[in-house]
Amino acid sequence: MIGPIPIPGRHAQILPDAPPTPEKLDPDSENHYAGPMHDTHTRRDAIRIGLAASATALLSPAALARQPRHAMPYTISLAQWSLHKLLFANEISNLDFAREARAMEFDAIEYVNAFFKDKATDADYLARMNKQASDEGVTQLLIMIDGEGALGDADNSKRTEAINNHRRWIDAASTLGCHSIRVNAQSSGSYEQQQKLAADGLARLTEIGDEHGINVIVENHGGLSSNGHWLAGVMKLVDHPRCGTLPDFGNFCMDWSRVQEPDAWYDRYKGVGELMPYAKAVSAKSHEFDEQGNETKTDYDRMMRIVVDAGYHGYVGVEYEGSKHSPREGCRLTKALLERVRADIAQG
Repeated sequence: MIGPIPIPGRHAQILPDAPPTPEKLDPDSENHYAGPMHDTHTRRDAIRIGLAASATALLSPAALARQPRHAMPYTISLAQWSLHKLLFANEISNLDFAREARAMEFDAIEYVNAFFKDKATDADYLARMNKQASDEGVTQLLIMIDGEGALGDADNSKRTEAINNHRRWIDAASTLGCHSIRVNAQSSGSYEQQQKLAADGLARLTEIGDEHGINVIVENHGGLSSNGHWLAGVMKLVDHPRCGTLPDFGNFCMDWSRVQEPDAWYDRYKGVGELMPYAKAVSAKSHEFDEQGNETKTDYDRMMRIVVDAGYHGYVGVEYEGSKHSPREGCRLTKALLERVRADIAQG
């Protein structure tokens, strides 16, 4: 039986902390970041942004990378899944992640709970993670949560159990100074039933996250969650400023048993466009690169313009998942492509 679905009142969208941008408002204001759902520019802001854009247009990509972050359309982080082969092979550990990221010139990281699954409530271990990140000068952004139950389970007791399983990760994210946990919207039933079930679980978990200042964000991650229209509808049902999305460029297969069949896939550009109004993070999925350094499955220039045109100027997480290149090389290639596209966007 589906439990009651709380419908919180509409508030200004709460976005994660981001590097200073032209959209940044008074830090003491409750709505201190102007993102996709805000239009807060004054005439003076517009003039300042125009002047900054003119100056940025004259910069080379290398020079752009040295500019203050407010001159950049977005910043770049590293998702831990990029190194999953090294982690599963025990070539590196979770505590090495910050060092690995810094060695590749990333200054922000996104964790995956699978790599410290039994440490969510281990205060000493979390303190070591904080120290590693601090020593390397990297910001801890979020934790991607898997394997804790279906938040849209048709059985209310199991849905509640899944919510409770996620609580410790909200606490861990708070301890690490993250802005969000990434969750899944797995469910069963009809299109509309799954929307209501997922919205119920997400809304209840989001209320818990709100108490700790942590966002609950959903990735397109298989099933109906890879249908951008469906997931955007879930966001409308939840209607809470701390519940949002994490659009992933590659995870738009709605049925992995038919991965080779075109109709199993949702259009990735359409899907990202539908999810960006609710985005609090973005995953730049990559698999393979050609000789020109372009990703062979996704047109990054087209995709990143969708992201930026939606008003998003936060972190974009590199998530390399291919086999042609080594994990570290795949990370570097993805980062280089994002930097090149960023320079092109900044130059107009």
